[in-house]
Amino acid sequence: MKRTLLRNYARLIARTGGAVKKKDTVIIQAALDQPEFITMLCDECYKAGAERVIVEWSHQPVKKLGIRHMKAETLGRVECYEEAMLKYRLEKNPVMIYILSEDPNGLKGINQSKYSQAIQSRYKVIKPYRDEMDNKYKWCIAAAPGKEWAKTVYPEERTSTAIEKLWRAILYTSRVIDKEGNRLDPIEEWNKHSESFKKRCKILNEAGLTALHYKASNGTDLTVGLMKNGNFLGGGEHTLSGEYFNPNIPTEEIFTTPFAGKAEGIVYSSMPLSYRGEIIDGFSITFRDGKAVDCSAEKNEKLLREMISMDEGASMLGECAFVPYDSPINQSGIMFYETLFDENAACHLALGEGFTNTVTDYFRYSKKELHGMGVNDSSIHVDFMIGTNDLSITGIKENGENFPIFIDGGWAF
Repeated sequence: MKRTLLRNYARLIARTGGAVKKKDTVIIQAALDQPEFITMLCDECYKAGAERVIVEWSHQPVKKLGIRHMKAETLGRVECYEEAMLKYRLEKNPVMIYILSEDPNGLKGINQSKYSQAIQSRYKVIKPYRDEMDNKYKWCIAAAPGKEWAKTVYPEERTSTAIEKLWRAILYTSRVIDKEGNRLDPIEEWNKHSESFKKRCKILNEAGLTALHYKASNGTDLTVGLMKNGNFLGGGEHTLSGEYFNPNIPTEEIFTTPFAGKAEGIVYSSMPLSYRGEIIDGFSITFRDGKAVDCSAEKNEKLLREMISMDEGASMLGECAFVPYDSPINQSGIMFYETLFDENAACHLALGEGFTNTVTDYFRYSKKELHGMGVNDSSIHVDFMIGTNDLSITGIKENGENFPIFIDGGWAF
């Protein structure tokens, strides 16, 4: 891929994604797949004014070895140096940039029960720090193609060709190039993209919706309750101090946090879910009194059930997201096996933790108060796709009036 295009992409992530400014500390989390691009990204962060850029490298095969050989107690322990880093982040409030590139199948074969137990143990220590940092820092998730990931997406291609094609797909969906591969001004394109989100969010937030009803020919028939003081968001977000950033590159979704414990009916997946190195496919989840009470899957049903039982909040919804079926990612015809992209191919729901910043004046409330208002609390947040070409989503107003949101998989307005 041309260095000029990669440089534009790195600049987009630094300046529009993480919105790096003068004197910011930046922490980049990345795998060993893309040292050249990460170096380029560091350079762009410094050019944007960063005071310090720290790269935290990881290597999936080493992680897998740890899961295999460590005892569950050791695997689940948060070491003193890790807690010191959490305290450092709390003090410095750094910009966090996450570059995804790892093999979607890289953790296949691990002891999932052991790993779940370890995550739950670590969560107890990490959660207070995470709650304290919530909505205070800028962050951005983007991607670069590792060779194993590229080969998963394009299994018939040579590795070099697969990487080039995945780069092209990433840059196209991130608005760095057009369909023909011509260079765009990505920052200008993102500014225009953000305006479209603002218009639709305004319409949704002024509609006074109390519930959403999902219906599709595959059997989906689900009603989800909404919080009275909840809002719809999309595109960029603001920190508590008012700094604007774009958390996901790419993004096509407008989302809200539903009322935890208010969901009735059944929903069917429309795409495979890549979860912890395994594929869960052909699944449905049944909700009663807000909780997932049953599920089935053609592939990896045991893992699906384990995910839903991770903790009390894992069985409840934490996000409802609208993505038109004709989104650029879906039109690409590519299954990325990476949630950052696949969730932007179709409407999706998420099990687990809800977003506090969708609540009006959320900064005035404690975490406990926000959870009491209906924001779900969990150690997981797992998006799964439900959008189809005939999905209808109808908003229900307080007076019982219907408000069409999606008709035949696309926006009604």
